[in-house]
Amino acid sequence: MIQSSRLLLIALLLGSSVSAACAENWPEFRGPRGDGSSLSENLPLTWSDKENIRWKTPLPGKAWSSPVVWDNQIWLTNAPPDGKQLFAVCIDRESGKIEKNIKVFEIAEPQYCIEKNSYASCTPAIEAGRIYVHYGVHGTAAIDTASGETIWARQDLPCNHHRGPASSVVLYKNLVILTFDGFDLQYVVALDKANGKTVWKTDRNTKYSSDNGDIMKAYSTPQIIEVAGKAQLVSPSSAAAISYDPESGKELWRVMVGGMNAACRPIYGQGMVFMTAPDGGCGLYALKPDGTGDVTGNIAWKQPKGYPKRASLTLIGDWIFMGNDQGIICCVEAATGEVLWQERVGGVFTASPISAPGRVYFFAEDGTTVVIAADKEFKQLAKNKVDDGFMASPAVAGNAIILRTLGHVYCVEQ
Repeated sequence: MIQSSRLLLIALLLGSSVSAACAENWPEFRGPRGDGSSLSENLPLTWSDKENIRWKTPLPGKAWSSPVVWDNQIWLTNAPPDGKQLFAVCIDRESGKIEKNIKVFEIAEPQYCIEKNSYASCTPAIEAGRIYVHYGVHGTAAIDTASGETIWARQDLPCNHHRGPASSVVLYKNLVILTFDGFDLQYVVALDKANGKTVWKTDRNTKYSSDNGDIMKAYSTPQIIEVAGKAQLVSPSSAAAISYDPESGKELWRVMVGGMNAACRPIYGQGMVFMTAPDGGCGLYALKPDGTGDVTGNIAWKQPKGYPKRASLTLIGDWIFMGNDQGIICCVEAATGEVLWQERVGGVFTASPISAPGRVYFFAEDGTTVVIAADKEFKQLAKNKVDDGFMASPAVAGNAIILRTLGHVYCVEQ
């Protein structure tokens, strides 16, 4: 009887552990912590088009936004290559069936978008009952996730993206926070979740090295961090990264790092923010975010080699892991910026990596996924391949990885 009770207790504890992992939603770009990390210890290590694929759903269009997950729903934005129709798509998490395919906006004359980008590259954000979809200047909307009805919509926020939008939605308390770093205008704006009305709008007011709008563009998604008990919205842009009070939009500090086309989402740990300033900037750098005004002097270290231009970073313990445009995976010591190792594994890493306990997954444009040990010495655990390539960063749903390729959505699960 005692043995039976012990077995029952163990079963309940194990069940609770699995339920906790499965219950974690993936509500925004790079997940619940904004850094690509999953708590699941049971993500699949190996897969192919014939192995460990629970379902595979065709999704025609050209869109690089990441999936977001809430309970049994997976949502994505979508668009045709010409950008004249903008969609929100809901997929059943269990079956892979498309439950909703909602046309959110019709755009008569979309702005120019380069081949490398898409008209639906901005990842939405989701919470209980609502998803907030964003397509840059072409529109932003709140949608009821049960009915599919539009609650509110805005198409009056100006910006010439010039190459297409990519900054994703950030939610904070009652706010929907959006980033517009365009050829002509650069600002951050917060909308009321309830009705879409503007709560605050803050211009970047950055002094650029030229009046050429091409050097003013950026594509990064801000990160909410907490420093000394106060929230900060850390928002990289071209030439600078700026921190704002997320409730008021007031600027707290800025760091001048040069460069343009900032795309990586910041990560925070060990008392420092880690960001990149590509295309003429200082590269990968670490900053202590505890000052005010110009805090360029608070840069702890810079690493000008090996950093990515598009794929975001992953911080695990004392180490930063990253994959770049040259197919090189690199491990850097977070405290010093010292490169511990770098390995050329092939491919181009545009999608951002995800991590799980002891592992980091990197997704290449040719459909290859390289899985490595989260260690200060390089160890490749697996190399997987699917037919389509990756431009969108993946999501995690319980013990499954949700992959968006060029033409399909996969649920990869053991």
